[in-house]
Amino acid sequence: MLEISLNVYYTIALSILVLMLGDFIKSRMAVLRKFCIPTPVVGGVLFAILITVLNMSGICKVSLDSSFNEFFSLLFYAGIGYTASWKLLKKGGPQVIVFLILSSILVVFQNGLGVVVCKLMGVNPLVGLACGSIPMVGGNGTAAAWGPILESAGLEAGTTIATAAATFGLVGGALLGGPIGRYLIEHNNLKPNPEAMDMKFGNEEKKVPVDEKRMTAAAYQVLLTVGIGTLISYLLKKTGIEFPASVGVMTAAAILRNVADHTEKLDLKLPELSMISNISLLVFLALSMMTMKLWKLIDLALPMIVILVAQMILMTLFGIFITFRVMGKNFDAAVMTVGQTGFGLGAVPTAMANMQVIDSKYGSSPSAFFIVPLVGSLFINLVNSAIITVFLNIV
Repeated sequence: MLEISLNVYYTIALSILVLMLGDFIKSRMAVLRKFCIPTPVVGGVLFAILITVLNMSGICKVSLDSSFNEFFSLLFYAGIGYTASWKLLKKGGPQVIVFLILSSILVVFQNGLGVVVCKLMGVNPLVGLACGSIPMVGGNGTAAAWGPILESAGLEAGTTIATAAATFGLVGGALLGGPIGRYLIEHNNLKPNPEAMDMKFGNEEKKVPVDEKRMTAAAYQVLLTVGIGTLISYLLKKTGIEFPASVGVMTAAAILRNVADHTEKLDLKLPELSMISNISLLVFLALSMMTMKLWKLIDLALPMIVILVAQMILMTLFGIFITFRVMGKNFDAAVMTVGQTGFGLGAVPTAMANMQVIDSKYGSSPSAFFIVPLVGSLFINLVNSAIITVFLNIV
């Protein structure tokens, strides 16, 4: 079999071509625009399918270098942290708690659903956990961490099952988020808060045209923030609790934003920082989609397929009938539901990509862009680990 190994530079260049392909296809297919399917998903999934066909047909094996995936993800998370202005978003404090509670309930439902389906089908209930909140809310990272634990508990190939389920969830979350958001917004005739843009970028009177000097300053700021953030993450890990690098970067960016809000000596180039963050998200998501090993899904047993489809149905119903209603049945609630669909089945970057598509079509929701990544990348991971432990001891 012919083997093609692409280094990190070729891989990044290929991700740009994938984005261009996705944009080209999306511009010519109204159905993709209508249902708010993110551009990286369009090109990335097509590329992943191509790689799968080449791999399974024996024509060639393509290897990609994903070394820079985390770097682009941290640039993106820095942009999210810059939106965490306490001065502007302090009224959303209770919403963070409510959204976390709802997401925690979703975790319980996902694990309960997996275990129940397995028992009804006479399958090892550990398969249900391997297709529950471990890969769904947890994503690929949690799947890789808990896979060996499932194997030691008696589930053969637990890592492979959980990782394959996480891949399925990544695609499912990317495909469901946009249509759910479109339905909630148009069915309920929702409109964004008129002050949304002011909350996102600050006082409109201070906005100036983007130029080389401002973009250079923004690039310096975001790179320094990533450096400070990784140091914060390192110190947080000293507490004995595993924190993702994104938490430190978001924390550093949030500190800088709130200092800037109270002094004119620190001038954050917010619009330019947002641009860098958005570009980084597109590249990161394209890289993630490109490197999906879809052929692992083909070998899934029938019980896994049933569980994973049931998880998609659960996420859809939970989002529309619980999250949207409890969070206020307004535009912000709809965007939060879109975000929860993204990280509830896939990952936070998927959630943010889904919300950005909604943002570009219907309007902005700064509270959602702050609350969703805060809960999805930090708090829910801690809760998820505790709930998984309880289920693992019960089954």
